[in-house]
Amino acid sequence: MKRKYFGTDGVRGLVGQMPITPDFVMRLGYAAGKVLAQSASSSGRPVVLIGKDTRISGYMLEAALEAGFAAAGVDTMLGGPLPTPAVAYLTRALRLSAGVVISASHNPFHDNGIKFFSAQGNKLPDEVEAAIEEALEMPLDCVSSENLGRAKRLDDARGRYIEFCKSTFPNELDLKGLKLVVDCAHGAAYNIAPDVFHELGAEVIAIGNQPNGMNINDKHGATAPQNLAKAVQEHKADLGIALDGDADRLLMVDNTGRIYSGDELLYVMVKDRLLSGHVGGAVGTLMTNMALEIAFKEMGVGFARAKVGDRYVLEVMQEKGWLIGGEGSGHLLFLDKHTTGDGIVSALQVLSALKRCGNSLAACTADIAMYPQTLINVKVNAGFDWRSDESIIAEKALVEEELGDEGRVLIRPSGTEPLIRVMVEAKYAETAERMARRIAACVPC
Repeated sequence: MKRKYFGTDGVRGLVGQMPITPDFVMRLGYAAGKVLAQSASSSGRPVVLIGKDTRISGYMLEAALEAGFAAAGVDTMLGGPLPTPAVAYLTRALRLSAGVVISASHNPFHDNGIKFFSAQGNKLPDEVEAAIEEALEMPLDCVSSENLGRAKRLDDARGRYIEFCKSTFPNELDLKGLKLVVDCAHGAAYNIAPDVFHELGAEVIAIGNQPNGMNINDKHGATAPQNLAKAVQEHKADLGIALDGDADRLLMVDNTGRIYSGDELLYVMVKDRLLSGHVGGAVGTLMTNMALEIAFKEMGVGFARAKVGDRYVLEVMQEKGWLIGGEGSGHLLFLDKHTTGDGIVSALQVLSALKRCGNSLAACTADIAMYPQTLINVKVNAGFDWRSDESIIAEKALVEEELGDEGRVLIRPSGTEPLIRVMVEAKYAETAERMARRIAACVPC
């Protein structure tokens, strides 16, 4: 499906510019409401949960969405600041028609976005997004006064989600004796994540838990884990947990300050699950480190690559009937625990694995050596297609020839920003960096 507004993770952009404007977001709410109303015609009045992260623009966009849904005759429940996976869970648990999250995830505060979840707590199927885009081309209208949607506050959303997260941790285990630093990225989990780990018995030092509307992801969280690494060492903690602005990503830090990527955490989880039974396979992405692919093959675990984006990882997992997958950026999925990527739930799965084996993260990953990767983001004009540029194609072919079977090249456009991402993976870091810069130099700025 060729999308006009929807990207790989909903509708996203700079606040105040199309499509993140009050008038467009109201139209988006109306269009989505009309599509939902059609599908709910035999099951009563549709009800949608709206959650948001801590960006100051969330207030404005929440009001616009609510107005659009009301005009379409759809009731709304307002959850306030909630992690993206909390909205997915609550939508399913409360048997609602859909969930909507106002967030730009790991982006800075001046960006924002709208993403939708189905009644089952999954990202919307392509055909539903297509129907919403088609409805956006129709004039904004309004149902009769007696059929207007109503809005109410969901006051216990935070507590419900905390209990759900705790339920994914084994009953026979606890976190007593662990000292954790939890970095909430000044985002949606600021008053949730610390309580989850504390209630399971850990001593918790919370950082990045003072949102002011403009500091989300700023020098904190999964996109900037250096502060967490420093805090773990300063507090002499056992581990650090880094979430991003909407708390669907996870990175971890050990007591030496070493940062562990999503690829390494995925490896730990596959090893743990192999000890307790058969693992059919795991899904990564085009960016997943080659070392995992090689290791999984040696372990007898199937491996498949999806396009970059957790929705595509999920699609391949569902196609193959596998339960585990993830991205190096920290999106990890455990379909026997949740329908979508969840940073808090993922951290609990890693912690339970460490508790069971009695080892550290360093020990659990000592038998795998990640291939160095260099990723360079190059700004381009909107709509630029690198496949039509002969100089990029020629340089990519030269680099691949030089790497042989000891590395690989990946060039792809960003799904959310006007960027071309150039990634080179090789046995040696210097080789990866040098060759990535050669290709990036060919991209016209």
